[in-house]
Amino acid sequence: MAEAYDTAVALHCPLGPITFAASLQVDGCIPNAFIQEHSLGIHYNVGAEFTDYLVDPLIFKYADGYVGIPPGSGPGIELNEKVVREAGRIGYSWKNPVWRNKDGSLAEW
Repeated sequence: MAEAYDTAVALHCPLGPITFAASLQVDGCIPNAFIQEHSLGIHYNVGAEFTDYLVDPLIFKYADGYVGIPPGSGPGIELNEKVVREAGRIGYSWKNPVWRNKDGSLAEW
């Protein structure tokens, strides 16, 4: 529908490598893709970067502000099953950070 109304699309993907690869695949299929948001290298991924779960983390290598669409079938990535299983064993305990402005008021994303 966005294309029908001449509106750009900016997919947002703060999740893992599968959803990011799928988002890139969608970007490559629609003429109105404008930008791809992601969480690669952001502060809240410390110790759990989504490329940690890939056999080849360089599949999402950026050059001049661009990332390529992963080649190959499906989403074009290969997960490191051992790392994924270990992460599942440990579990996930991330909590949304609470930020405050200098005056004490609540700041949000």
